[in-house]
Amino acid sequence: MQGHHAVLIRDEGEAKIFLQEIGVDAGAYKYMLPKAVYRCIKLKNIPGKSALIIKQEMLSKGGEAALKRDVFSLEGSTDILLMGNLKHYCLLIEKLKVQPFGLKNLAAEIQDILDALQISGRKIELPDGKTLKLEGQPLIMGILNLTPDSFYDGGRYLKVEKAVARAREMRAEGADIIDIGGASSRPNSLMIDEEEEMNRILPVLEKLAGEDIIISVDTFRANVARASLEKGAHIINDIGRLQLDPSLMAVLADYQAPVVLMHNRMQFNQNRSYEDLISEIIVELQESIAQAERAGLGKEKIIIDPGIGFGKNLDENRLIIKRLWEFKSLGRPLLLGASRKTFIGQTLGLEVDERLEGSLAVVALGVVNGADIIRVHDVKESKRVAMMSAAVVKQDG
Repeated sequence: MQGHHAVLIRDEGEAKIFLQEIGVDAGAYKYMLPKAVYRCIKLKNIPGKSALIIKQEMLSKGGEAALKRDVFSLEGSTDILLMGNLKHYCLLIEKLKVQPFGLKNLAAEIQDILDALQISGRKIELPDGKTLKLEGQPLIMGILNLTPDSFYDGGRYLKVEKAVARAREMRAEGADIIDIGGASSRPNSLMIDEEEEMNRILPVLEKLAGEDIIISVDTFRANVARASLEKGAHIINDIGRLQLDPSLMAVLADYQAPVVLMHNRMQFNQNRSYEDLISEIIVELQESIAQAERAGLGKEKIIIDPGIGFGKNLDENRLIIKRLWEFKSLGRPLLLGASRKTFIGQTLGLEVDERLEGSLAVVALGVVNGADIIRVHDVKESKRVAMMSAAVVKQDG
């Protein structure tokens, strides 16, 4: 018995630890590290001629590329699953840069994906000079709904004093961000007008603005966002990824306010089913990121959220959590909001008041799969689970 076993290496940092344990000469690291990290990248709708060039080049470099069977006739297009280590990709990218058919641009996109998967820490500058630090320990965003009809805590914090007390309590329990919402977006809810939304949010903001609390406001409306930022909010959490109110983008650009862009097919595109769930969510988030950049909001101000529950069924929600890491391909901080949601109840056969354990399981899975921010109702319990999960993920040796 020798103890031979498989190992899991997520990035070059982990690969280096294995090499150090073995006692490899440090001069060999630059040659070995790229060979130790294996990546699979899915390319979408590549024309037949380009696909065959990619396959030929990847094979010649020692990697692999899976194509649709009938694309070898050079007609139509195909998705491609690239399979190889970082060394294979480096050689492939250099070769594609000098190929025709737009492959130079595709080479840059592949490089961007590989680079995004290596990012380990970020800082987001907030409007008032504060900094949101994302440096390995996932942040907890505590939910504060100032609504009578939210699916879990509706009606609990309608009075300003109770809402402020709850915000302070969540901060004491370990919340890094407080997310204040004045309009429910649960399924089948009636959207209130923006005046009522501001009447709920602004008095609470006024009480909290001078305190050591980072505040996010859950709104898609430009006027609500502007009023909230003027009162001291730091982040806008937009369930509409800039599509529900075209004026919101200008407000964000004016204040250079960080924004969470959440994917959503509940408020719009309701009858549009998914053919390729992860790819389609990524495409729509890419569209919103590009829209924000064109309007003058730096990419470094953008956080993405795949939108658990917003136009996804039970299986789709669970698949997003399982494959959450794939959204790191966008190169932006990743927020996961699944606390006490319906898919947890459907999975476990439980009502909303009994979904704590299911929610905490999703917190742990989210941390393991790359979430940077976890949006939760149950701050104290979620903070502990996130800290424990992160400690395991970061453990070396």
